[in-house]
Amino acid sequence: MEQLTPDQPVTGREHEMPDVRKLNTYLKSIAPHFGEVLEIKQFPSGYSNLTFCLKTATQEYILRRPPLGANIKSAHDMGREFVVLTRLKVHFGKIPSPIIHCEDESVIGAPFYIMQRLHGIILRASHAQQLKLSPEILKSISEALVDTLVELHAIDIYKTGLDQLGKPEGYVQRQVEGWSKRYYAAETDSIDHMNQLADWLKQQQPSPQQPAFLHNDFKYDNVILDPDNLSKIIGVLDWEMATVGDPLMDLGASLAYWSEAGDNPVLQSFNLTALPGNLTRQEVAARYATKSGRDVSGIHFYYVFGLFKNAVIAQQIYARWKQGFSKDPRFGGLIHVIKALAKQGVESVTTQKI
Repeated sequence: MEQLTPDQPVTGREHEMPDVRKLNTYLKSIAPHFGEVLEIKQFPSGYSNLTFCLKTATQEYILRRPPLGANIKSAHDMGREFVVLTRLKVHFGKIPSPIIHCEDESVIGAPFYIMQRLHGIILRASHAQQLKLSPEILKSISEALVDTLVELHAIDIYKTGLDQLGKPEGYVQRQVEGWSKRYYAAETDSIDHMNQLADWLKQQQPSPQQPAFLHNDFKYDNVILDPDNLSKIIGVLDWEMATVGDPLMDLGASLAYWSEAGDNPVLQSFNLTALPGNLTRQEVAARYATKSGRDVSGIHFYYVFGLFKNAVIAQQIYARWKQGFSKDPRFGGLIHVIKALAKQGVESVTTQKI
């Protein structure tokens, strides 16, 4: 097996880069022991918040800010994500330590926060062409992913006070209504399958589960693996959609990312779960049920919702690209992803299978 290497930042897209002079002036005023930022590079892989690596003489840190053209008061609220990390860190050790949060947009053009950089391996779709991960390794990694999600959902939200970070009552209904509204607000093309899914989800909502703390974007490229033991997850990233609610919404979101060998190649290209050795979606759901003790018999609804939500997220990014807010060439092809996700959702509704 070829040696896996940690994600490395690169020279960033010029129009998205923070002003290092203004950033240093701000940091010196509020955290004089932080150290001067000597270099800023960008992590190019993400599709949502912009992520940068700050290098000082002795340390590396991560800075996250909203994407250009985004509504920073809702889906890209840096202050809320910072609070989530701060409160959750005490109860769930697999997250970076948050360090600084800034709401002053004059510093780099948007609110941002800075956190610890965790060094490890992130499995991205590009690794499929570069590496030959054995089925045994992929099986152990996929099992670890499920087990980590179970670990997160096992936290007692009431004893820890994490229940204050969300409103579990009526969560599923709000999510269905909210993501439907977001889709039509960002709609650029008429996609009949998306209309069908929005109508079906509105009519098929299940009875609520016992609430848990949710990540809401739990997948391979949001976890960091131990370089010396790939079956060990040492970090979970991207908590921007974290909240409190029905835990099967979290599982359904993960399943919606979990492509299999028979799925549309467009969807397979975004992750490694279709490679031999990975658990199937059915096996993921079964392992979650066994490890958590939760009833997953109604998981079909949550899977379809996950596909719909992923399509809406892609639609929002595609709309920003089409409006000229983003120059990232990857975003122009997202219309094909949206259509593929919507089609898979309708097929799942028809077959009643995940």
